[in-house]
Amino acid sequence: MKLHSVKVHPSKALLAREDQLAWKIAGVAADKVTVQKPVAEMIINRIIDNAAVAIASVNRPAPTSARQMALGNARKGGAAIFGLPGSKGFSPEWAAWANGTAVRELDMHDTFLAADYSHPGDNIPPILAVAQTLGRSGRDLIRGIATGYEIQVDLVKAICLHEHKVDHIAHLGPSAAAGIGTLLGLKQEVIYQAVQQALHTTVTFRQSRKGEISSWKAFAPAHAGKLAVEAVDRAMRGEGAPSPIYEGEDSVIAWVLSGRSNRADVYGPDYYQVPLPEKGEAKRAILDTYTKEHSAEYQSQALIDLAFRMRGKIEDMEAIESIVIHTSHHTHYVIGTGANDPQKMDPKASRETLDHSIMYIFAVALQDGSWHHEASYAPRRANRADTVRLWHKVETREDAEWTRRYHSVDPAEKAFGARVEIRMKDGTVLVDEMAVANAHPLGARPFEREHYIRKFEEMTGDILAPRESARFLEVVQDLPRLAAGELHLLNPALPRGALAEGKPGIF
Repeated sequence: MKLHSVKVHPSKALLAREDQLAWKIAGVAADKVTVQKPVAEMIINRIIDNAAVAIASVNRPAPTSARQMALGNARKGGAAIFGLPGSKGFSPEWAAWANGTAVRELDMHDTFLAADYSHPGDNIPPILAVAQTLGRSGRDLIRGIATGYEIQVDLVKAICLHEHKVDHIAHLGPSAAAGIGTLLGLKQEVIYQAVQQALHTTVTFRQSRKGEISSWKAFAPAHAGKLAVEAVDRAMRGEGAPSPIYEGEDSVIAWVLSGRSNRADVYGPDYYQVPLPEKGEAKRAILDTYTKEHSAEYQSQALIDLAFRMRGKIEDMEAIESIVIHTSHHTHYVIGTGANDPQKMDPKASRETLDHSIMYIFAVALQDGSWHHEASYAPRRANRADTVRLWHKVETREDAEWTRRYHSVDPAEKAFGARVEIRMKDGTVLVDEMAVANAHPLGARPFEREHYIRKFEEMTGDILAPRESARFLEVVQDLPRLAAGELHLLNPALPRGALAEGKPGIF
């Protein structure tokens, strides 16, 4: 890997495109390196993972609305939509929209956390939709997805968006555009323009994850994927983009992120150092990412597992006086009491809000000893009187050591957990901690192929017909051998009449 310095340049400097981050990203995408076998195997795992959570959410309101919008954009030989037969085709940007929303709805697919945070599996729907539409092979798809993950992870390692209240889809637009560029074997110049267009159109703000969190949280990555498909389409037709999109004096870094000259005392002469593979170097970033066993924000994963472990030492939940979660800055301020969001303590809050309340999540996990993507968020569950009492006894506090470990570049000590102190009314204090979730690569039960398959079967068992489930799992595990035009087989279909219909709109 090579670090690339990225900072703002005045227009009169005439920064050469070879010195621009977007050009370097495009160079990685255009580099025809072989995808290593562990990477290809993990890509298969993540396609299974995406399908599991998408099918499980397919009839929820947001995925239903997204699908209904896409149905108005049928295209012969186009991309497939989750739940519908693969023989039915749709325009790729709209299929990416529908499938991306279904994948994101339950907040239960893969994650990568560093300077910023992301769900790299969000790259798969737009790349797959284009691959299906243009008749690409399984190997083509693998190459494209490897690039999408690589660029996503590299940007997330270097450029913090949430510090400036920018939503993380601003890294997804460029990564998905780069992945599509690799898939299609496009020239560096074309990918360069597409990456810039994709970034320019996907800068949105973090109010989508603040206060009363709405269904837009599920739509946001699908929106970025849709815009990435459109950006590549325009670039293929010879259309240009705002340039330099990262380094220009009126660019994203200059006015939205940390690039103004008056921040040099904080950020130094080069505001960002972005790692990218050198020419000929394999794209392995997907191996740094991790999926979720539980349907909740990633910082909740270890704490859910910790709650399961601690509950065995508590005979009477009503005997709890207080619960203090000592954790990282991010956990405290995004999903903890440091967010100062009263909605995170409200039993009438939306599912999306409860999903971002570690106080609620820890209380329910402690009481139930289990977690379910629907039952654990049901209004009746959230409004249970004993749960509300326990929930309101939970607070979070930032701990400098957990913050340091959260940002560590050493995988062996990087942590997303916490130390929990449960004080009983008799003065007894129970203390335990967990650094990473059980399903994390360094956890007690790292996810491997068998776990992805089990997750798929458990989440879709009452939705898909057994024959369809078995068909999909057989096909996806044979991905490298799928020929051009066969990628529609990666689409699990529900029985006829099983898909919900949403409210009418424009499309």
